[in-house]
Amino acid sequence: MQHIHVVGGGLAGLAAAVTAAESGAAVTLYEAHRTLGGRARTAGGAHLANEGPHALYNGGPHWAWLRRRGLLGPVASVPPLEGTRFRFRRRGRLRRVPPLAMLRLARHRGPAPAGTDFLGWATRRAGEEAARTAAHYMGVALFHHDPGALSAAFVQERLRRATALPPEAHYPVGGWAGIVGRTADHARNLGVRIETGARVDAAALPGLTRTGPVIVATHLAAARALLDDPSLTWDSGRAALIDLALRSRRGDAFIVSDLDAPGWIERFTAPDPGLAPAGEELVQGQIPLAPGAPRAEGTRRAEELLDLGFPGWRDRVTWRSDALSSGRTGAVDPPGTTWRDRPAIDRGDGILLAGDQVAAPGLLSEVSFNSGIEAAVLALGRLRRPARPTAAGAGTEEP
Repeated sequence: MQHIHVVGGGLAGLAAAVTAAESGAAVTLYEAHRTLGGRARTAGGAHLANEGPHALYNGGPHWAWLRRRGLLGPVASVPPLEGTRFRFRRRGRLRRVPPLAMLRLARHRGPAPAGTDFLGWATRRAGEEAARTAAHYMGVALFHHDPGALSAAFVQERLRRATALPPEAHYPVGGWAGIVGRTADHARNLGVRIETGARVDAAALPGLTRTGPVIVATHLAAARALLDDPSLTWDSGRAALIDLALRSRRGDAFIVSDLDAPGWIERFTAPDPGLAPAGEELVQGQIPLAPGAPRAEGTRRAEELLDLGFPGWRDRVTWRSDALSSGRTGAVDPPGTTWRDRPAIDRGDGILLAGDQVAAPGLLSEVSFNSGIEAAVLALGRLRRPARPTAAGAGTEEP
């Protein structure tokens, strides 16, 4: 057991590779795509649109992990003027403030129960209207069509952090590509061998496990296929995505949050103007969809929010991209479950999991970092496990 193998070059895989290499292990990282980053890729070209996570929450452990290693790089916060351009759709109209009862609910500091749904718990505390608007607001962090049906503990923690003042959310300048690139360079400097365009399949897996632990840091569906393990499932969200570049117009909203149903539109050039060419603004939105609902439904709802917050946007479009994200938006916990009930990191037989749908705490991309670090620590423990001599004098691994 001389080597640690990491399958997947997203945030979880990079965090695992760096953690293992910092402890002196020999590490090889395999990424099937030509570029690293997983869902933290930033599209190239004139418009730097993030494909996955958009913000770093400075209250999370990954913020400190990146900063200690000099990997965080420049980050942008919301300019005060743009903060005044936060808008909410409520009862079909655009409003400047959310319901006061929703804000009071967000400030609740006591624990919420994991065993009941958020809508029922929040209704008992603040009334049904506040509970529904809070649940719809949380579409931004959950990509789920019905956040009120999820665990109260799960949703409330995210509601508290997503409404914190000053805001926890910060934006990596230039998108996530900078953080991914710096982390990959740091890994290489530590001796990590990074192979891109290298797909690991089930046939290759036994050969890797013979030389050391394997950390599978892919999305859960890919891990399920690679490991032929049907138990690797967990609930996630599904959303229609829309990316737009618009000719700039003074007075456009910064954010339009839909309180009538989960949905979110954000102008990312507000904190980071370099994401689009001069004279243009980059707007990205996500509209959660129920299972089986067509993407066209989400597109229609996104365009309704754009009509409210970005007047004349159709005549200003210079670039557009539409997509559907299914099962790729991180874990969501149903009532009666917590993150501890998700697929375990240690799968036995030298296989470990990392990613945003496994048993690790955190909000959004924090789960990927936390699980990657934990998987690396467990893999290092296997390498350091003392050998037990056999009668013939050969060493075998201590169980």
